[in-house]
Amino acid sequence: MTEDGVATRCDVVIPCRDEAAALPLVLGAVPDGFRAIVVDNGSRDGTADVARQHGATVVAEPRPGYGAAVHAGVLAAAAPYVAVIDGDDSMDLADLPRLLHAVVDEDVTMAVGRRRPVARGVWPWHARVGTTLLAGWIRRSSGFGIHDLAPMRVCRRDDLLALDLRDRRFGYPLELMLKAAKAGWSVAELDVDYRPRAAGTRSKVSGSVRGTTQVARDFGAVWRAAR
Repeated sequence: MTEDGVATRCDVVIPCRDEAAALPLVLGAVPDGFRAIVVDNGSRDGTADVARQHGATVVAEPRPGYGAAVHAGVLAAAAPYVAVIDGDDSMDLADLPRLLHAVVDEDVTMAVGRRRPVARGVWPWHARVGTTLLAGWIRRSSGFGIHDLAPMRVCRRDDLLALDLRDRRFGYPLELMLKAAKAGWSVAELDVDYRPRAAGTRSKVSGSVRGTTQVARDFGAVWRAAR
């Protein structure tokens, strides 16, 4: 149950590393029927304390990496449905009920948010181009109809665990899409606003060419393993 007595239908996994400045905004927007699980992935800014102060369940994952944090959160989830969203306030949690509705009532296996930037510069060119190329390759090679690698997504927890995802770094989203396509998942892609991240936070991925290069390496490892 959530604090206001509404039954939890969906646990929201929020992987975080040094997102203390953003979490009050993020956790203040959790919709009714959703429970926030903040996975602290080696933060040094008090992320875990801020998360607890704002009512989130906190899971510590010392192994660095997006995949490690998401996997730890999914294991900790107890609701039948699980959502994943970044902890930087770049997307609005108010969009989650639309995604959950698609999975529950429209009988798709996974609903994902397709980012639509609300201002120039929100999505750096190097990150956007990389995502566009990868999503296009996934569509051509598998027929899986995505245009974004979905930092906001909802699916059934049991379905996600059944994919047996192994990547614990930044290749996790690509592995998810490849294995979901192979497993015959259906997907609904809904437009969501993509806005500037909260002040006082910094992207670990798209904030620099170096970060994007590391992601490309992780994606390459997943792609080679899938061949």
